[in-house]
Amino acid sequence: MSATNQGVHPLQLDPNHPGQYGQYGRGGGGGVGEYLLDRAKPYLPPWLLAGGTGILSLPAYALWGGSAAASAGLTLASVGLTAATWWAGKSTTQQRRLHSAITVAAGTSWFTAAALAGPASGPLGSLYLIGAPALAATWNIRQILRVNADGQSNSPDKGLLEKVGLAKTMVTSAKAAPNKATFDLQLPPGELTPDDVAKALPRLAGAFKVARNAVRMTTDPDDSSRATVTVVPTDLLKNTVAFPGPSSPGGSIADPIVVGIYEDGTPAMLWFPGDPRAGRNAMHLIVMGMTGSGKSEGGITVLGEVVTRRDVIVWASDPAKAEQTLGPLLPSLDWAALDMNATKAMIEALRASIPARTAWLAKYGYKQWEPACAEVQADGSPGMPYLVAWFEEAAKTIRETDDDVFTGIAQEARSAGISLVISLQRASGTQVSTDSRASFGSSWVFGVRDERDAGFALPDEALDAGAAPHTWKDKKPGYSYLVANGVPETFWATPARSYLTPTEYLHWAAVTFADVRSACDPVTAGAAARAAGPAFTKRTHHPLPVLPGAPAGPVAAVGWDGEEDGPLYLDGGADGMDEDEGGFESDDEGGEWVDPEQELPPVHTVLRLGERTAGPPARKLTKGEAQQAMVDLLAEFEDEGRTEVAPADFMEHCDRFGRSRSWVSGEVSAMVLAGRLRETEEAGRYEVVPADQYAA
Repeated sequence: MSATNQGVHPLQLDPNHPGQYGQYGRGGGGGVGEYLLDRAKPYLPPWLLAGGTGILSLPAYALWGGSAAASAGLTLASVGLTAATWWAGKSTTQQRRLHSAITVAAGTSWFTAAALAGPASGPLGSLYLIGAPALAATWNIRQILRVNADGQSNSPDKGLLEKVGLAKTMVTSAKAAPNKATFDLQLPPGELTPDDVAKALPRLAGAFKVARNAVRMTTDPDDSSRATVTVVPTDLLKNTVAFPGPSSPGGSIADPIVVGIYEDGTPAMLWFPGDPRAGRNAMHLIVMGMTGSGKSEGGITVLGEVVTRRDVIVWASDPAKAEQTLGPLLPSLDWAALDMNATKAMIEALRASIPARTAWLAKYGYKQWEPACAEVQADGSPGMPYLVAWFEEAAKTIRETDDDVFTGIAQEARSAGISLVISLQRASGTQVSTDSRASFGSSWVFGVRDERDAGFALPDEALDAGAAPHTWKDKKPGYSYLVANGVPETFWATPARSYLTPTEYLHWAAVTFADVRSACDPVTAGAAARAAGPAFTKRTHHPLPVLPGAPAGPVAAVGWDGEEDGPLYLDGGADGMDEDEGGFESDDEGGEWVDPEQELPPVHTVLRLGERTAGPPARKLTKGEAQQAMVDLLAEFEDEGRTEVAPADFMEHCDRFGRSRSWVSGEVSAMVLAGRLRETEEAGRYEVVPADQYAA
């Protein structure tokens, strides 16, 4: 956009330009004369041109006065300049074109006459003294009317914006980034709305010569006369994005799931459980995209993250492709339904689990599921992990059951700590009922066949803002729009690309996090068993895969230290995962890896070893008991004469708490907040506040 189209004077776009601030605006010592000159600079060009024309007429008269040849040449030049001005102004408005041509015609005509007869001959002197200032002033008036005190344009000469149907729209500010330009628009109140800007987006894309979905719009939630247009000229997602590994290994399902990146490099994230502090509800998700759009691969990426979390179980169904999609994930799933009968049983189990889980939450005082639900409760009762119910190829399930089969579950499951996900190619009214679609508040849309299909899953706000998954179809696998609870509305129309998750990673995650993942809790399991019978109680538990290059032995194969540093092999000598290459190194000298679930060989020799000085408790301590064990341990440190401690000092005694190292670290932080420990100048070291001072 030109400065005129932006409605902002070129000097006003540069905060460092002396014409905007000058020394007086920066605390300098410029005088009044300098101030006035600085303010007058933008308006001097017409006056300089008028003065220059008068001055040049003097040597021209001395050289050409009375010359017939000069008369013909100057007249021809005058006509030519006027015609050229008229031709050059065809791309601008009629008003500017006419004004420019009249100015050139008047100026060149007077100069021709002055050069031949003399500047002071007859009325030429008076015409100059009257006409030259008048013409210069008309251009100053145009400039003043174009740039008002607020730096906004009042001129009807809008160039590009006028061409695309946004006449009288002003660009109040413009920001440029390496691959993004953002324009804030002030619409004429009462004449245009953001809906008009949305309709103009395809024409703007054509004017900028970029892809249709490279031009997007966001509205001002507080002012319907304002909108922001973003233009992204280069597609930064065209290269496949490799999966970087789990974002929160061993963490909670309440932590965000990172599924890919947006075009500006920002991680694309979604959340399953709700969080009242963040104003976020639990998520039910529709995943939609045509064959070849990368929809199933995106789902694998999400589940590949979910199975690395400690407080969630996954029930997954795929009655159409069976193991083709879910195969690498099967050892990580609590229940996999790979045919229609098992899928129907899973749906019945979900229905029965909802009232059982909500009753458990109410019993222990939880308004909704939170990470503490998965912990052992105060009375010693086992916790209840979150439940993700994922239905691949859900169109087949709906077709062979009922188009409202998921409606009741979606309406009630959020309060029970359950997230429902259905994945299908087209969420049309013939496949998913209107009531069901209304119960899914979130959508993840990959390439679709046409704009009508996009409207089945994306809200109007995203489509109006420029979301256009139909432009990708199946040509750009992984490209998607994510409209989900917790995702800012400004990202709804921003393209993202899901990670490409290798099968080797899924195998690694199945083995590495086998001891981290939760088992189905008694409440959910009991309800599912009553509703689904043997389909649940005799469900297949798929064996863990054999990893390439894993060291020998069922115990020392792969371990996890409970922290976020990644995988490790417990014997310390095996090759591990090469993070730079995203794969696994092989250990040609390593022995065959043994399935930890196979039967052990008969015992021939018994060795009596020394007893451990400390070991885990016979039962897992309750949260309160574990916290008291931490308090007692700190008292022991104090009795030993220690004045400073670190989290690592407590972690050496993790077995006493029956808790993870991350939990211990959190309790140390709580002691700091409570005043029992005090931060020191050395990071990670804390001063022990004497018990008598703390009590006081």
